[in-house]
Amino acid sequence: MKLLVFREGVHGTDASEYATRLRERLPDHEVVYARTPDEERAEIADAVVATGTTITPELLDAAAELRLFAGVYAGHGHLPLDALKTHGVGLTNAAGVHAPNMGEYVVGALLGHVRNFQRAYRQQERREWQPMPVTELAGSTVTVVGLGNIGQAVAERLDPFDVETIGIRASPDLGGPADTVLGPDALHDALAVSDAVVLACPLTDATRGLIGDAEFTTMPAESILVNVARGPVVDTDALLDAVRNGRIGGATLDVTDPEPLPPEHPLWTLSDVQITPHNAGATPRYYERLSDLLATNLGRVTRDGWEADLQNTVIEP
Repeated sequence: MKLLVFREGVHGTDASEYATRLRERLPDHEVVYARTPDEERAEIADAVVATGTTITPELLDAAAELRLFAGVYAGHGHLPLDALKTHGVGLTNAAGVHAPNMGEYVVGALLGHVRNFQRAYRQQERREWQPMPVTELAGSTVTVVGLGNIGQAVAERLDPFDVETIGIRASPDLGGPADTVLGPDALHDALAVSDAVVLACPLTDATRGLIGDAEFTTMPAESILVNVARGPVVDTDALLDAVRNGRIGGATLDVTDPEPLPPEHPLWTLSDVQITPHNAGATPRYYERLSDLLATNLGRVTRDGWEADLQNTVIEP
């Protein structure tokens, strides 16, 4: 079948690399890479599968044979879901593709805090040789809010460090790799005993402002916050106050509210806060994992049609 790769890349990597990976994984299929808007409009006419960051209703109107759009992001709120359904086009997302590297990011952030690397870097800049207070990750308790693919990857990577993990998820009966799995109503119980809190949940009405003044009050004074979810999950003003006044030990933020964080924002000035530009999900293996996912799904297509249980299905084809 014909598979069309749209031209927009992700994480600063050209989408042509994605097409190359797909050709390696799918030698029995025709993989076409559209380099211009005109090529996208022309090639989608007889494509059976399209993949990329987004697809427009206009392109769907021109797609006579399209059965599946494979999104390259975990989220799909930016896609024209109604138009996809109207045209009978299925949708899959890339949930799980980010999990390994984001799990590593969280472990690195926690190790940086407990070993006091930020202070070490500041001393290095001043060429000072001074002992520093440090702690250990081993024996600590870490609460992971959100036990989707990313939260599970975090819990799994913390296990070899002898860390006690508490998972918070909307449906605790689903379990997970954390030592204890609780529902959202037990959030404060978990925060009260946590040396670190990792946010890996989606942004929803229920999670917007989830961590605010009350939650920082519950957290122990030396606890660390790591946010790889979305900026608005945290009340920024409450976080600023908590760090400034020593109510928590510090934070690592890959996402902020607002985002990008303005240069004049006071969060930049806090030595106990580390900020990265929303790149915890970046990895040179992104297209490799996307290709594995799409190849797995196309392997489930039979002569009789499309199976309903494609991995990461959002809309059935």
